[in-house]
Amino acid sequence: MADNFRPTGDLIEKVAMQEFNRPPALVANAHITGLGVARALSRHGVPVIALDRSGDGVAPRSDAVSLAGRVSYPLEDPEGFREDIEAIAASTDHAPVAFGCMDEWVQGFASKPAGVRVPFATDRSEDILDKVSLYGFAEDLGVPYPETYRISDSGADTPVSSTERLESRTSEEALNKLGLPLVIKPALKRPFEEAFGTNVVEVGNQSEYDEIVEHADQEGIRIMAQEKVPVATGKDRSLASYIPPEGDPIGLVGNAEIRYPRGFGTSCIVRHVEDPGIRNQALSILQSAGYYGISESEFVYDRTREQYVILDINTRPWKWITLPVVAGFNLPYAAYADAVGASYSPGESTASRWVFLEDYAQLLTGGHEDVLSRSEWVSIVSGEFDKTVAGVYDPADPEPTYSMLQSTFQEREYYCSCWVSFDRLFPDSVVVFLVERFRFSCFIRSG
Repeated sequence: MADNFRPTGDLIEKVAMQEFNRPPALVANAHITGLGVARALSRHGVPVIALDRSGDGVAPRSDAVSLAGRVSYPLEDPEGFREDIEAIAASTDHAPVAFGCMDEWVQGFASKPAGVRVPFATDRSEDILDKVSLYGFAEDLGVPYPETYRISDSGADTPVSSTERLESRTSEEALNKLGLPLVIKPALKRPFEEAFGTNVVEVGNQSEYDEIVEHADQEGIRIMAQEKVPVATGKDRSLASYIPPEGDPIGLVGNAEIRYPRGFGTSCIVRHVEDPGIRNQALSILQSAGYYGISESEFVYDRTREQYVILDINTRPWKWITLPVVAGFNLPYAAYADAVGASYSPGESTASRWVFLEDYAQLLTGGHEDVLSRSEWVSIVSGEFDKTVAGVYDPADPEPTYSMLQSTFQEREYYCSCWVSFDRLFPDSVVVFLVERFRFSCFIRSG
């Protein structure tokens, strides 16, 4: 466990004093996903340095983390981030391996800081993260995706992906094609999240639509207008995968059977399912783009089309990264092993369902039917995790849970969009985000 969350200078000095017996992993950010990555790597004895711009995440207190500290935030100071990472790398005896757990950290590491091993295709990740480009690949490969138009009169001067092929329309033309309600999405998530407080906005009237387009243009953000897909609740599926630079992909398909808040929230319960169609469609896009590394490819079931459509691909770990790990596919360690020239083979599955307890408890309190059996609850509470594993909560590594409880009681602010209670901020609707020029604070706790 890291003894404390250190300022950048102190962290670099401490790293220089540390004797690592193998290359450490640099994991950023240091919250829920970072904790999952750190625990996955610690299963194989990999030392972890957790990095963030805030010390309020849950990962620094984990036994899986050796050191933790602050670095410049790549979205605000990319050059400062690069300098901080290079200074950390220069202080170690082994070139560290980088894991970005949010898009901006991925893009920061994609700049290839000197002395750092980056276990993903840095020159191809942008083409996947950029949804304008992503939907172009889907179009070429015949992978279904929602009807979507790049809005030409917003962010027109912003550099575009080299593979942008999505049909472009003026905001008025896109509105006329799609009608209302529709969904506004950014080409790249994080700048939009910083400006609007979320990565998607559902629009129900013309004035809201015009205001969002205008604000996005002022911020220089490329956006898209997308049909509101009639999603079948509880049928979302994602391919959780690692594609090596050479060799066969590994991974599994997860079904986000419950989200919190319901419908529009983040994954609350995810189960392992077999779905070769989802797997093949996702891999076709990733491999066509020339991408290797960890990724999550997200699909929803369209009730009208009666088929799955792709929404997004995250070229990084995500909130429920622990599920593939305990299901026998330790994606973080597979990436680490390839980066350092070690070997890895998938192992035996020990669980088939993941649950984020705090959010799930909120749902049950609100009257949602409990889908976990008595034996699953006993397994979780005891820490045996026979068939179901929990996010954050682990009796064998209790400090992150304590940190989460502290945050719950104190309502400390954290900037990560993965853990925000929309129903708390907007009791009557989870799709209205237009508050004080589209900005709100993201609380570290749900509910």
